[in-house]
Amino acid sequence: MDSSIDYTSPTTQFTFDVNKSPFFKKDNYNFMNILGIQQLNTLDNISLLDIFLSSGNNIEPHFHPNAAELVYCVSGAIAISILNPFTKQYQNYIITPGQVANIPQGWWHYQMATEDRTHILAIFNASTPEVILGSDILKLTPSNIMAYTYCMDENQWKKAIAPVLPSTYIGPPANCSNTRTENSQYYPKFHGNQVHSMQQSIPYHQPNNH
Repeated sequence: MDSSIDYTSPTTQFTFDVNKSPFFKKDNYNFMNILGIQQLNTLDNISLLDIFLSSGNNIEPHFHPNAAELVYCVSGAIAISILNPFTKQYQNYIITPGQVANIPQGWWHYQMATEDRTHILAIFNASTPEVILGSDILKLTPSNIMAYTYCMDENQWKKAIAPVLPSTYIGPPANCSNTRTENSQYYPKFHGNQVHSMQQSIPYHQPNNH
């Protein structure tokens, strides 16, 4: 078995506490922990984000240039929306505990919790996941380029994106006043696309956790 990892080294790590590796925190109910090769040096083309969300909070639109993402639902429920680059349509799925959704490498996507205490694992086939965030694209692309490209007034563009925070990760921001109690208004209503619930397609009952 070929490997660049020296399994005889005294510094070789085989265990790690992901709870001690915070990646992003919006509040005590919405945060991410990370596990990559920087945290556990025996990882080989695998990494993960340990994500906790309350209802109505979403992982902002983004894509991963170096990895596919397998989302596993531990608890709660989450709506996953994927822009299929071949059909130019969003594919929307809701998964619940024990169910997964696969997001191919480089596909634009976002996830929104539909229940409180939602817990998911985002697993990547790369030792360090890379991400391009929608908020970074909006804020870091020069406003004159965006306005010129899309035939817009530059001042209007600047005004429109002024509230956007770079590297939002979990939205909406804590100080956002433009939210509603019914989060289904935010996912996913794109050209009449259907939302698929994995519950409808699984032919067996989820085991009771006692």
